[in-house]
Amino acid sequence: MNRTRGNASTQIIWLSDLHFERDGLVQGHDPRLRLDAAIAHINTHYRGAEACLITGDMVDTATHENYQDLRQRLEQLAMPWWPMTGNHDKRALFLQHMPQPSGGQEGFAQYAIDLQAARLICLDSLWEGEDAGHLCDARLVWLEARLNERQEVPALIFLHHPPLDLGLPMLDPDRLQNGDTLLRLLARYPHVTQLCCGHVHRPISGRIGALSYATIRAVLYQAPPPVPAWDWDSFNPPMEAPDFGVITVSSGDISIQFAEFCPAEYGIKDA
Repeated sequence: MNRTRGNASTQIIWLSDLHFERDGLVQGHDPRLRLDAAIAHINTHYRGAEACLITGDMVDTATHENYQDLRQRLEQLAMPWWPMTGNHDKRALFLQHMPQPSGGQEGFAQYAIDLQAARLICLDSLWEGEDAGHLCDARLVWLEARLNERQEVPALIFLHHPPLDLGLPMLDPDRLQNGDTLLRLLARYPHVTQLCCGHVHRPISGRIGALSYATIRAVLYQAPPPVPAWDWDSFNPPMEAPDFGVITVSSGDISIQFAEFCPAEYGIKDA
């Protein structure tokens, strides 16, 4: 099916891996200061974006207090924002405290957002009790139904866990465990043109078949590149600036820019 290539255009902000805590540091960084700096940068430079999507690990420790404080801070964003689950989240608490658009799948953080130039389909890849992700049959059936809708515009898929190996020895084992199933399903729908994943705290892009994919740096701390080799005993976040994605969909084409931000720009002294 041919995609609509009119003059429709939209801009989407993409955040990931906030690992929010209302007190203390996480991996040597203050999650409150990092998040506040991201929000300030977005509101200053990208107020015209239609939506902000957050691909999981909303909190580092899933508690009522962390989700409550996090939601209050995210409400400062100048555009609607929609969160997804990651392996650090707990679904019951997440659904209790985090907003979800209407029409999503009951019992999961899965939903579609219809914009003029694109459809955004957000998946719940949380596998409770595991670092890796999984999509059960019910979530896949829901996804297939959404893919059969509104095929005249590009569809972008967002989820926490990448469904394929990315050449990251310490992180690939915790990818989406039935990722091959997801990729086979998406390959049947040519209007699905972009896959956006969190979890790995690194920017990686590529293509599998006709589907482009990208991962992103975390708002809080980054994972080292695979060279030189490291393991979890020696893990130390590299001194890399955090960033977020600025996704533009225009006339059926998609581009992703990665916008670095620094807490010091806003008078915030990072840890």
